[in-house]
Amino acid sequence: MDSISRRHDIDWIRVIAIGLLLIYHIAISFQPWGGMLMFLKSEESMEWVWVVMSALNVWRIPLLFFVSGMGVSFALKRRDWVGLMKERTLRILVPFLFGMLAIVPLHIYIWQDYYSQALDYVFMPFHLWFLGNIFIYVAVLSPFFLLIKKAYQQNKKWALQLKRVFSSPVGLVIMAVAFIAEAEIMNPASFETYAMNMHGFVLGMLAFTFGFLFIYAGEDFWQMIKKTAWPFLIIAFGLYLTRLMVFEIIYAPRYLMSIESNLWVLAVFGLGYKYLNRGSARLNYLSQAAYPVYILHMLFLNLSGYFVFGWNIAVELQFVLVIVFTFLGCFLTYEFLVRRIRFLRPLFGLKVIKSPSKPAQTQLAAQ
Repeated sequence: MDSISRRHDIDWIRVIAIGLLLIYHIAISFQPWGGMLMFLKSEESMEWVWVVMSALNVWRIPLLFFVSGMGVSFALKRRDWVGLMKERTLRILVPFLFGMLAIVPLHIYIWQDYYSQALDYVFMPFHLWFLGNIFIYVAVLSPFFLLIKKAYQQNKKWALQLKRVFSSPVGLVIMAVAFIAEAEIMNPASFETYAMNMHGFVLGMLAFTFGFLFIYAGEDFWQMIKKTAWPFLIIAFGLYLTRLMVFEIIYAPRYLMSIESNLWVLAVFGLGYKYLNRGSARLNYLSQAAYPVYILHMLFLNLSGYFVFGWNIAVELQFVLVIVFTFLGCFLTYEFLVRRIRFLRPLFGLKVIKSPSKPAQTQLAAQ
């Protein structure tokens, strides 16, 4: 496989996707049905916001699964299976279990108190279901990914042909057919509902696999989608408008939503590769913060709503304040607790920073 080089565009896409996820979840708190999903709900709804969110909901989660598969593709360039599983256990399984034990119960407590329910300890994945899926995908699929890697290094014909296929439009057709088949076979009641169901699990596994293959395909693939990004974006937006005006959003055919989802994802990757593939100190910080912020955001979303929804102010101002307080709560907790306290770092998927040795400290003091 190709030599390792840092793909800043993928880092940016991951950060942006997490940010959109937060805003999407905040929007649920302003829908009349938000309380049924254990979100605190504003007294006054903003149903027009959901028209905008409906442009996101067919591709926001698949995008993150693609990015996760890409991350494994990069990781396997410098790790064997044992090393990968050890690293992913620390970065995914440990935060997943900690989140279910300590973070999810807190934001459910807030929901229970707000709606005068009995305060019960609830052990469940809730918004962290994504991490559980990813860990399973890594455990199940990484042996096959390693087989592809070794076969390519040995110049085996089938591995070279696989790379050529996914460097060409044929690979995109294969991807589209796979996702359409998933949508038609699984036939989910709601295409955009991915959490803790077989539709979300199978779709996520497909996206994870194709994410790996996109990196495996190399530069030719990225040049191809860079050239087609704008046409894909225009077609995706057209399919969204069709879904909005012809099918009233939720009644669009599953195959059409699948095609729209893939076009959004490919457009995002193509535009990201063209415009975002550059590093910065800001990206380094946000890339580190994204994972802890994802784990924490439901706690601060419900906490923000607990106070803001009782204020006699316009619902639009409530929406803005909940966004501000949720982001502030997440980033302040990350900056002053998670990032700085050594034992908290691995619980949120961060590497533990080793303290300098005593001789080194003495030498620094002498200077």
